[in-house]
Amino acid sequence: MKDTYNTIAFPSEEILFKEKGSKFFGYAFPIKSEEEVKPIIEVLRKKHPTACHYCYAYQIGSEKISYRANDDGEPSNSAGTPIYGQIQSFSVTNTLVVIVRIFGGTKLGVGGLITAYKTAAQLTLENCPIVEKTIDIHYLISFDYKNMNKVMRIIKEKNLDIVNQKMEMSCEIEIKTRKKNAEQIFDIFNSLFEIEIKAKE
Repeated sequence: MKDTYNTIAFPSEEILFKEKGSKFFGYAFPIKSEEEVKPIIEVLRKKHPTACHYCYAYQIGSEKISYRANDDGEPSNSAGTPIYGQIQSFSVTNTLVVIVRIFGGTKLGVGGLITAYKTAAQLTLENCPIVEKTIDIHYLISFDYKNMNKVMRIIKEKNLDIVNQKMEMSCEIEIKTRKKNAEQIFDIFNSLFEIEIKAKE
């Protein structure tokens, strides 16, 4: 079972690609949700007020993928699609690539645009450190304080990450584990007396 995915470690440096006087500024950002896209575009609009196109593509998710390619006024499929093609070609997800174009006076034609946006996106992603992350499943474990040692022993033995914990008379610990180990971890806690485990939504 594949339980890892690749993404970029942090936002890229700005890259500049020039074609017949037009300037293409490339940026890549790690993102976790669609809501993050608009504010990033707004920042780039302020940074490049003279640009005529802010084209982008993103992909989010590791098992359920959502993606979007936006031409922002360029001819249909001449900008967003080639940018998205590079995200696929680098096999990264949770990644947004924005290419800002400042027109240089010479029209590039659809073929020229596709090549320019593709190249700018490729140079941008080549500039990014790519990291492998695990797909993690989160569980909530509920138990009485007297069972604390039992729970903590398994967490330690199985090397589980504690995300959150609430320790009172009744305790609740949120743990995460790699997807491939999730079923086994669930079964271990589920078989214990007086200890409840459920997947966190």
